[in-house]
Amino acid sequence: MDSGPPSPRAPLARPLALRWRDALLQLSAWASLALAVAAVAAAWVAYRWLEPTPERRIVMASGPAQGAYEEFARRYVPLLRAHGVEVEIRPTGGSADNLRLLRDPASGVQVAFVQGGVDEIVDRDSDTLQSLGTIAHEPLWVFYREASARGFGPRGPNRVAQMAGWRVEVGPQGGGTAPLWRQILAANGVDPRAMRLEHRPTVFGVVELVEGRADALAMVSAADAPLVQYLLRAPGVRLMDFEQAQAYARRFPFLHALALPRGVVDLAHDQPPHDLHLVATSASLVARQDLHPALVQLLVQAARQAHGGAGWLHAPNEFPQAASAEWPLAPEAERFARSGPPWLQRYFPFWFASFVDRMWIVLLPLAAALIPLSRVLPPLLAMRFRSRVYRWYANLRELEQAIERPDAEFGRLHAELDRIDAQIARIGLPLAYTGELYDLRSHVQLVRKRLLVRASAQAAETAAG
Repeated sequence: MDSGPPSPRAPLARPLALRWRDALLQLSAWASLALAVAAVAAAWVAYRWLEPTPERRIVMASGPAQGAYEEFARRYVPLLRAHGVEVEIRPTGGSADNLRLLRDPASGVQVAFVQGGVDEIVDRDSDTLQSLGTIAHEPLWVFYREASARGFGPRGPNRVAQMAGWRVEVGPQGGGTAPLWRQILAANGVDPRAMRLEHRPTVFGVVELVEGRADALAMVSAADAPLVQYLLRAPGVRLMDFEQAQAYARRFPFLHALALPRGVVDLAHDQPPHDLHLVATSASLVARQDLHPALVQLLVQAARQAHGGAGWLHAPNEFPQAASAEWPLAPEAERFARSGPPWLQRYFPFWFASFVDRMWIVLLPLAAALIPLSRVLPPLLAMRFRSRVYRWYANLRELEQAIERPDAEFGRLHAELDRIDAQIARIGLPLAYTGELYDLRSHVQLVRKRLLVRASAQAAETAAG
C-alpha cells in the first residue's frame, strides 16, 4: 500500500542538492558566528589592555595655602572640567611632600607641581615619575626688614653671607625652599647654625616678618603668588638683590639668573627703583608614569592654557616648555610640543578622539576582518530566510507526483496538503521576503486545484463505470 508523500516536518529522501545546500548554510552560519565572536573577543581584550577610556578624576597635589602652586592648581579645575574630568586638589607642605606623595601609590596622588633641585633621587632608571614639562620660573625671593638691614647702605644686603645671625623663615620641612636654602648656605660657606632658621608654614612666616619677629623670609615661588605680591608692596619690607645671580646659575645646573624689571611692581611709584637680580629654579608638572596617557595628554593641553600667558619674568607662550633636566619627559608632552593636539581632537570631542587614538591599532585590523563578513553575511541570511520557503517545494512536488498515480488516495492527499498549507502559514519572515512566501502559497493553491480536478475526474470515471 502507498504510504503517500513524506511529512513536511521530517521530509524523507530529500534531493542531494538540497541536503548539500542546507549543510553549506549551516556551516557558513557557524563560521560567521565564530568570526563574529572572535572579533568581539579581540575587541574586548584590546579594550582591557589599552584602556581607551580612563577614569574621569585626577588627584593633584598643590602646595601651601596662598602659594603659587595652589593658584596653579585652581587654574586646571575649569579647564579639565570642560572635558568631564574632575580635579581633586590635595594641599601639601610643598615640593618635597609632593614628590613623596607621587612615589607612594597608596596616596592616590597622580600629578603634582614640583620645584627643580628638590628631588634627591639619583637612580632615574627605576623612578616612577615623568615630567609633563616646565610651567614657570620660580625665583628664590628673599625679603628682609629694612630695620634689620640699616648697616648695609641704601641698597641693603646683596649676599646671603651678610645675613649671618639673622632669624630667617625658610618654610616648612616638606617644602622646596628649605633644602635649596641649605645648598645656598653651603655654597657660601655659611654654617646653617649661624642663622636661626625657622620652619613655619609660609603664611605664618609672612606674618612673623611683617610684624617684626623675623629678620628675613626666603620662599621659592612664582611671581604671581598672592604672598609674593603682598610682600612686594608691604611697608618696611624689601626684596634682596642677588648681585651674584650669574655665579649661582653657573654653580647649580637647576638654577638660572633672572631680572625683575624696574617699575614692574608699581609703575606710578617706580617700584622697584632699579632692576633686581634674582636666582630662579623652574616649576615642573610631574606625574606618575602609570597615569593614563589620555589624561596626560589632557593635562599637557590644559597646561598651555593655564601657563601660556605673559608674566613679569617671561614672555607670552614661553611656557609650558617640553623640557626636563630631572625626570624623563612624557611621550605625550613631547608629541604635543612637536605637532600640537592630535588631528582627531581638532574636529571631534576629546573623549571620542582619545578612544579612536588609543584603539585604532585594533579597530583597523578588526574592520579588515569584518569587511569580508559584511559581504558574506547578507547573502547567507537571504539564503537562510528563503530556505524556509523553498524547502516546501520538494514536498509539493512529491505530492503532485502522487496525484498522478493510478492508485492515488485523494482524501489523504487533500489532508496532507491542508497540513502543508497550515504549516506554511506559520512561517515567520521579514517583510522583504514575504513575496516568496505568497508565491509559495499561490503554488499550494495550484496543486490544490489540480488535486480537485483529478479527484473529480476519478469520481466521474467511477460513476460511469
